[in-house]
Parts: sequence; structure tokens; C-alpha cells
Amino acid sequence: MIKNSYQMIVFTLLSGDYCSLAYAGVRYNTVMRVILTHEQADFDALAALLGARLMDESAVAVLPRRMNRNVRAYLTLYATDLPFVDARDLTSDAIEAVTLVDTQSLVTIKGFTKHTAVAVIDHHPKREELPEGWKLTIDNVGATTTLLIENMAGQDGNHLSTVEATLLLLGIYEDTGSLSYAGTTSRDIKAAAWLIDHGASLKILSQFLDPPLSPDQRCVYQRLMDTCNTHLIQGQRVVLTQVSAESLTDEISSIAHKMREVLDPDGLFILVLTGEGIRIVARSISDKVNVARILSRFGGGGHDRAASCLIQMEGIPENDRPAALTRLSGELLEVIKTEIPPVITVGQIMSKNPRLIEPTTPADEALALMQRYGYEGFPVLEDGRVLGLLTRRVVDRAVSHKMNLPAANLMEAGQVVIQADAPIDQLRDLIVSSGWGQIPVVEPGSGKVIGIATRTDLIKILTPMQVTRRRINLADKLEGSLPPVRLALLKAVVAMAEELHMAVYIVGGFVRDLLLDRSGIDFDLVVEGDAPSLGRRLAKEYGGRTITHARFGTAKWFISKVRDDLVKRLDKTNTGNEMELPESLDLISARTEFYDYPTALPTVETSGIKLDLHRRDFTINTMALRLDGHHYGELLDYWGGLKDLRKGIIRVLHSLSFVDDPTRLLRAARFEQRFGFKIEKRTLELMENAFEVIKRVSGDRLRHEFNLILQETRASSILERLARLGVLTAIHPELGRLQHEKSQIPVIITPDMMAKWDLPSEVAGMPVQLAVNWLVWLGPISSDNIEKVCSRLRLPAVIRSALMASVALLDRQREINGITPAALVGMLEHQPMLAILAARLVSPDKVFAEKLEQYAVKLRHVQPGVSGADLTRMGLKPSPRYRTILGELRTAWLDGTISSKDEEAALLQKLLEEKGSNDGTKHPLPS
Repeated sequence: MIKNSYQMIVFTLLSGDYCSLAYAGVRYNTVMRVILTHEQADFDALAALLGARLMDESAVAVLPRRMNRNVRAYLTLYATDLPFVDARDLTSDAIEAVTLVDTQSLVTIKGFTKHTAVAVIDHHPKREELPEGWKLTIDNVGATTTLLIENMAGQDGNHLSTVEATLLLLGIYEDTGSLSYAGTTSRDIKAAAWLIDHGASLKILSQFLDPPLSPDQRCVYQRLMDTCNTHLIQGQRVVLTQVSAESLTDEISSIAHKMREVLDPDGLFILVLTGEGIRIVARSISDKVNVARILSRFGGGGHDRAASCLIQMEGIPENDRPAALTRLSGELLEVIKTEIPPVITVGQIMSKNPRLIEPTTPADEALALMQRYGYEGFPVLEDGRVLGLLTRRVVDRAVSHKMNLPAANLMEAGQVVIQADAPIDQLRDLIVSSGWGQIPVVEPGSGKVIGIATRTDLIKILTPMQVTRRRINLADKLEGSLPPVRLALLKAVVAMAEELHMAVYIVGGFVRDLLLDRSGIDFDLVVEGDAPSLGRRLAKEYGGRTITHARFGTAKWFISKVRDDLVKRLDKTNTGNEMELPESLDLISARTEFYDYPTALPTVETSGIKLDLHRRDFTINTMALRLDGHHYGELLDYWGGLKDLRKGIIRVLHSLSFVDDPTRLLRAARFEQRFGFKIEKRTLELMENAFEVIKRVSGDRLRHEFNLILQETRASSILERLARLGVLTAIHPELGRLQHEKSQIPVIITPDMMAKWDLPSEVAGMPVQLAVNWLVWLGPISSDNIEKVCSRLRLPAVIRSALMASVALLDRQREINGITPAALVGMLEHQPMLAILAARLVSPDKVFAEKLEQYAVKLRHVQPGVSGADLTRMGLKPSPRYRTILGELRTAWLDGTISSKDEEAALLQKLLEEKGSNDGTKHPLPS
């Protein structure tokens, strides 16, 4: 609900369905609405730009050409996570409306006309002589961003990323001096608190703020800068500086803030001899430099990023105090050296064995490599030396202009590299200073490129909301979910893998279900190493046989014939049962995938566990449990699966997920309905984009997915959801017309039904219950279309025949309702019982259903008391007359014209007399 005038203005100008933004070569429809701010933009300007954009995702938020240095630094790290557009990428399409934020000055841009509506949202005093037609929302708060946050906080369903929330918080903090300026209002504080509650990171925010200094502070600041010493301790750059300033009365903390901004050390320690004594002020930007812990050794306090202490000088002569200051500085340095632990290095977060290209590589070849491996850039090397970086954006533009230029002509030139043993903060600085999103990592000494470290790798380490920082261990849950003998088998596999120096992981659905307390006992194992070798060693040690596929790096260890021996060897409790062991165990080498074209089966290459998990369908299926060594039970969650699991969200990992594998459309609905989750908004949008692609997926792959759906307990809900989404219509229009909300799927086939209907345990290699559910699902399709649907889904011939028969029966319901029992038997006795059961389950007609039930239970079993052998003993020569006579006797029994043996004997005699014999002899009836 819109609560005040500025909300009304924004929603008037930023609502409707006008433009749709595509980021690969930005294009818009005939009209668009844009959001602008002032040049030399500060954080409040950029944050307000974001806030207005979040109010209407179809509007275009245009970046100013000039921004403050700290704003540019923030965008360098996080631009890919923010919905901003470069002004140079705008087309000349007509602009219907402009919203100005944090400014009242309009800069003319392409597409602006005299009919363009203008609105202003600002916290500065109203300028005189603004055009009368402009709609103004100007309010006396500390930051323009506050006005937009108040609107967001009053609405439901707000979901901000950490990057978005932090940028909005920076807008408020910078314009209010971290909520300390006189112009700060309670509304600013409430808005800031709301943002913190919704994911803003104070850790990131603290890197971008800048308090001013007083004249006295600036003097001390300059002297401290002249005397500072830099020490590299465990990869951390620590600055230590000291000065005498006994006349200083202002606080030292602002000086420390300014020095930290200019020097950008990991840790800063300032010692100032004042009239009170020696005051130590410390600041840190690194988790590795805990200044509170360090200064606690001197009686100080604070928190891990900011701390201070005061060393009294009582009893020390004034002339000796400078020497005491120097001694204290030395003692502090020694404490710092003992308190800083080893730092995370670039080598720990980089991707190994990177793809590299040569200067002569043409653009179309580079694009094919980027599409295949999903990379946004490649280092360009010549004779082992880095020449530059070729980015996806440049390649896309070159190819779109049909300019198949070599990499040397397109790359960002420069020898930007980092050593593997460098700390990650050095990587951060290099990314910011160079603007490169992918930095080649070189081996110390040789200079050989051994990896790539990306902006994404860095953000995942620096942004605490992106990864699970606290290690979660599920060992107890794992051991409580598996039977003892199966757990013993798992540990035997792990022990063998450790001998071969391989890391072992349980992956995917087992981990997800374990966290949901729905765990089963079947699991897949992924190893970082050669899975076929592991499989062969297990078979050699414990028996069984192994089938390996070197191309895919997989092994299947068959143990059904040695389960009894395995129980004896592995079960230390003597309570195990061989049936608790699986018939086989799958072992898979960690791998990555790429698709040569949409709907293709993937091509695989070996990789580490991180990339292996990234190839999976949804974030909730990307978690793994590591099992080897001291990592036993450790949860790995690189892609936010645990967060989405807790929120109940189905989310794909990347924008081309459904294009790579359109069968994920079916899986999205299956998981959503099984767990009672929701498919998140962006994933729903991506699903719609893949409808055309799923039309090209083979029937065999679709049938496999539908097999899984039809065995779910909420199969009807899944199919109904797929119908509402439009997925079923995309596969075949007839599937989308089915009324799934009225379906009885899944049908549960009980042992009593198996006996009553003479059903086999399997049909066409599938459980009979699955076969019945296929027939029940597709049964309502008309006979004119059923063959087309069967062909699209490549149903087995047996299922297809039964379905055709079932549909034919449903088409004759009225006729069947009016025929005699004998006629019913004559119609049904040559039809598959599977088809008859399906027709009985599909039809809502009670008379029809009772007729088919009667046939199954009673009528089909009715036979005459006289057999062909009896007719032979009566002297009747074998001939087609046997079938006629016996058929008429059965008809009489079925239709109730006879009901006893005597009546049957009389009817038989009559039939014999009517039919007559050649000699006119009266034949004696059998006794």
C-alpha cells in the first residue's frame, strides 16, 4: 500500500509494463523509464539510485559518468551484483519518465523529449525555479536513501542481497557521518537498523567511510605519517608509528581512521605520548589482526577491528618518556608477531589448471571456449608471459559486429599477475587497481601461470553472508541415519581412498535430505581422484566386481554376491544383516560439465569438488559431506545451498541452467512440491526462457523425468504446477490440457489389487504401479491425440498398447453401461487387464467403474460346467461347434438365463438338438 506522496510519485512513474532490460547488448522496448543522479556521485547518490531501481525492476538505473573514488572502488568489486547500466549502453528509444534521486538538476540524455515526465526524490533544500510540471518529494532527513528505505520497509517480500543492503547502508552512513552528524534524524537510524536486519555488512561498510580531521589532528597526522614503519607479518601488512604530542587534546581515533584509509594496512598501531601518558590506538581491516586481543596484553580493550589503551607515565621523569615510548613500541611489535596467525593465500582460493589462450586466438574461438567452460575471461599468454586479459563482454561485442579479431587486438593489455603465496588482501587491491575480474596466479620463482583468482572467489571470502563461515559437522547425523553395516561399508571405502590419497564426499540429495531429517540410506560418493582405480582396489580387497567408464571417470562396484562376506568382515557389532548392504556402489570422479548445444548430453572433464558441485541443478543439491581424515562429517556449501534450504527456496546456480539441461524444468517443480518449497522469482523467469528449448529434448529423457514424478507422493500437485507454469504445454499441448487437480495420481497398487486384477509385478521393465500411473495420467487424452503424445514421450510398446486400449474403453463408456454381462465379457476379455484397471480409475462414471470392477472380480471367471472333453465323451466329433456350444452356455450363465447344473444340462440338450447331428441320435449328457 502506498503510504505518502513520495511513494505515490515513484509508483506513478516507475510502475507499468514498459521496458525489459537484457544485459548482453542492452536493448529496450519503444519507451523506457530511467533513474538518474548527480555527477561526482557519493554513496548516498548511488544508494538512492539503487533504492529507486529496487522499487521497480523494469526501470533503468543509469550510472553517472563521474563518481567518488570510494564509490568507484565499491563498484569495481560488486558491480556484477548491482542492477546499474552504463549511460553509453542506452539506446535512443524514447524516455517516458525520469526520476532524479539526491539531486534536482536534470542532465539531458538520449531519448529525453519535451513530453518526458520528471520526478525528484531528494533531501536537500528545494531549489528555486524548478519547472512546474515536476513532481517533488523533498524531505528533511540525513540521506535521500532513507526516504527510499522507508518505502521498502513498509512493503512485504523484500529480499536484499548483502551487496545491495550494504550499499544502501553506506548511503545513509556517509551522509550522516555514521549517524553522528547534527542533521541525522531518528528516521535515518531506523532505516539503518532495518538494513542491518536485512543483510547489510558492517565489515564491508567500514572499508569505505572517511571522517574529517581538525587542524591539530592534521598536524599530528602528518608527523605520524613521516615516522611510520611497515612490517610484513604472516602475510599481513602492519604499520607501526609513534610520536610525542603532549599538547594534543583531540581524539586520536579520527587520525587512525585517516591513516588507515591512506595507507590501507591490514593493521595499524599508533602510539602517541600525550599529557595523560602513552595512548595506543589500533585499527584493523583483517580478521587475522585482532587488535583487541593484542592490546589486552597492555591493559587495553575494544573489539577485533578497533581498540585502544592508555599507559600511565607516573613516576617516569619527563626527559625519559620519549625513550619509554620507543621501548613500548618495540614490545608492542613483538606481541603483534605472536598474535597474528597465518593468512589465507591466493593459492588457497584460486582455480587450478586454468584455460589460457594465445594472442592469435580469434574471437569466435575464444567465445566458444567461454561458452563451453562458463568463464568470463581468459588470460592471454605468449611464451609463458601474460600479455593481457580477454573478457567476455569484449568478445561478445566483437562477434556481434562480425569482427573475428585475434585476442591481441581485443584484450585489456597489461602484465597483471599475483603470486600464489600472496595474501588475499593483495588480490583485493590488485582487482581494484587494475579493474581485472580474473587475475592470473603465478608460481613464485618460475613465474609460470598455475591458476586464476577471480572477483567472485574474493567476494566469497570477504563477504560473510555468501558462505558458511562456521564449519558445520554432520558426523553424528550421518552415523545416526545409516544402518551399522552400511556405515561400516562407507568407512571401508573412505579408508581405501585415504590410502590412495583421495578425498571422498557424499554429495547431492543425500546431504539435502539429511539436513531435512528425511534421509534415506542410498548415497553417491564423489572422489577427488581416479574413481575407477578406487573401485578396482575395493574389488580386489573385498571381492565383487567393478565396471568402470574411463571417459566419465566412474566406477560401479557390484557386491551383491559378496554381501555375506562383507558383513562378516565389516560388522563389529555382530548385528548386521546382509540385506542392509546395497547391491552395488557408485563411485564418481569429481568432474565439471559443458554442453555443446542446448538439450545435448554433457561432455565431462575432471575437476575439484567445488566445480563438481557447481554442475548440479539447484543450490539445495550442491552441498557435500567430506569423509576423509579429520574432515569426517564436514559440510561443504560453496553455492548457498544451506541458506536456500532453510528459506525453502528452489534456485538455479546460473542463468543458462535450464538452457543447458531443460529437464531441470521438471525437476524444479518436483522438488518444490515434494518439500513444500517455492521456486524463487529469478528462477521462474529463467524457466520461461527455456520453454522453446525443452521442445527439442528427446522423449527418452522426458520419460525418465516423468517416471520420477509419477512415483512421488504428490505427483498430482507436481503435474498441476507444471501445467500452470506452462511446461507441459511446451512439451505437448495435450499434456497442458489435462485437469491435474482432479487426478488420483499416484495410484497405490495394493497386494489385494494385484490379485484381483491379475497384475504382473513389472510392465515394460517398470514397476506395475508406475505403469498404472502413466495410464491414469494420460487416460483422459482423446483417442485422436493419444498416439502423438505416446510418440513424443517414446513410451514402451506395452504401455502404449495398454493406453490406447484404455482410451478406447473410455470413449465407449455409454455403450458399456448399457450392454449385458456377456457382451461386456466379449468386449473386455481380449483387452489388457492393465488397460481395464486404468479406465476404471480414470472415469468418474460410477456405473462404468462398477461394470469394470464386476468384470475383474467376477464375470471374467465365469465358465460353463461342461468342457470340450465332456462333449467328446458324448460322442460329438471335435469341430468349431464346440466353441459355439460352450460360448452359448457361458453367455447363459453370465446373463442369468441359467443358474444351476440342471438348467445347464437342459440348455445343452436343447443346443445339441437344435444344432442336430448327422444321424439324429440323442446324445446322453455327462453325469
